[in-house]
Amino acid sequence: MKTVPYKIDFDSIAWESSIPGMRQKVVKHGSKQIRLVEYSKDMVPHWCKKGHFGYVLEGLFEIEFDGGAHRFKTGDGVLIPDGSDHMHQGRIMSDSVRVIFVEDV
Repeated sequence: MKTVPYKIDFDSIAWESSIPGMRQKVVKHGSKQIRLVEYSKDMVPHWCKKGHFGYVLEGLFEIEFDGGAHRFKTGDGVLIPDGSDHMHQGRIMSDSVRVIFVEDV
């Protein structure tokens, strides 16, 4: 990663992927990380218990919770607490979705 004081150069960071249909660029600093995440319609459905705090850069997706589903579009904020009470899974409604997440490591 190219380092410029106070600036994250996402263009210089390689994409990585842990599941089909999702790729990300991750920068960690201390106990925090910021992730640029891109989801495609090929994303494998999976339930997640991890919390997410972020902003939808582009696209439309639906997140299913135990009590129903919510849609998130370009310009929306996302705030999902950690834990099984907030278990969720996403479904991509547009060609792709790009989101920025800021998280504890």
